[in-house]
Amino acid sequence: MEPPKIKLTWKTIVLPLLGLLGFFLYIYLFHVDILGILATAQKANPVIYLVAILFGFLEVLFFTVSWRVLTNKLAIKLSIIRAYLYVWYGLYIDTIVPAQSISGEVTRTYLCTRDKCGSFGKVVASLFTHRLLGMALNVVALIAGIILLYFGNVIPTLVFNLIIIIAVAISSIIMLMIVFSYKKQWTLKLINSATKFAEKISFGRIKLSKLKEQAIGITDHFHDSMKEFRNSPKAVASSLFYLIVSWLFSLSIPYLVFLSLGHPVSWSMIIVTSAIVLAVKAIPIGIPFEVGLPEAVMTTLYFSMGVPAELSATATILTRIITLWFRFFVGFAAQQWLEIKPVFSTTVATAKTKINPLPK
Repeated sequence: MEPPKIKLTWKTIVLPLLGLLGFFLYIYLFHVDILGILATAQKANPVIYLVAILFGFLEVLFFTVSWRVLTNKLAIKLSIIRAYLYVWYGLYIDTIVPAQSISGEVTRTYLCTRDKCGSFGKVVASLFTHRLLGMALNVVALIAGIILLYFGNVIPTLVFNLIIIIAVAISSIIMLMIVFSYKKQWTLKLINSATKFAEKISFGRIKLSKLKEQAIGITDHFHDSMKEFRNSPKAVASSLFYLIVSWLFSLSIPYLVFLSLGHPVSWSMIIVTSAIVLAVKAIPIGIPFEVGLPEAVMTTLYFSMGVPAELSATATILTRIITLWFRFFVGFAAQQWLEIKPVFSTTVATAKTKINPLPK
């Protein structure tokens, strides 16, 4: 398996900048006072905002612990520190690769396989199950948010329709993922059909028998691991518990941002907005949804639920500094550490061997 492309090119720099430009164009077209945004941001309480930054670290930590519970169940050798670094690495790749809904998992799969933490099939099963739990939790958050908004008599038609559409879409994908995890024969048939098709269009010049055997082996490990999860509800429940804690920290970040601006908002508004943004990002169809579009969606949702335009945009920007740009730089540091350390260790070992050669 090839590593994710992490080379900085003009695309990795220009695309985020275009996203930001699009967001500022959006707020300009809707006559939001940019100078007013800056003035509002300057009034933010730094202590409360620092707590929000700390919660960003804790969110990622408990997300990591939730995933590690699943890897431990499958005997994947992965320490909490290394798993934490893997998750930060994945967040960094999420930002720079325009297929962010799956690139984080691809990154962690590559790292675990490269560092020989466990078999490819087991690693994929742990990530598959973790994604499944996250999507199920997202649906619950959407339903909880719409109920809270209903009883609070603040439920715009736009928000209601968007919640219903996203909840139905995620629920459908969850059902397909569950069926896929149960039906091993379907996977084997798909592998067999793909192999035959590739050999047919190449007129027999390409022989994929070895690759087919590897794919079947990965499928066996994956479905055996999924069966192990089905027989271990305690491990799955434990992973879900830590994922819920991670979500609570995640939801607290925008809440604290509004609080730091001296404008506390309802939890129902935070739950609905966060769930909608995270839901679109969680649907594994490769939508480039990391810079620009989330800011526009968040600002629109806040404004539609009664928050002034300048305050909506300011809270969105301050929140995204924590949930996007801060994570980008911490993830970049994790990526540098994980990639440079093995090279450094190999160089040192080679140097020692040259200095102290083995006796003949």
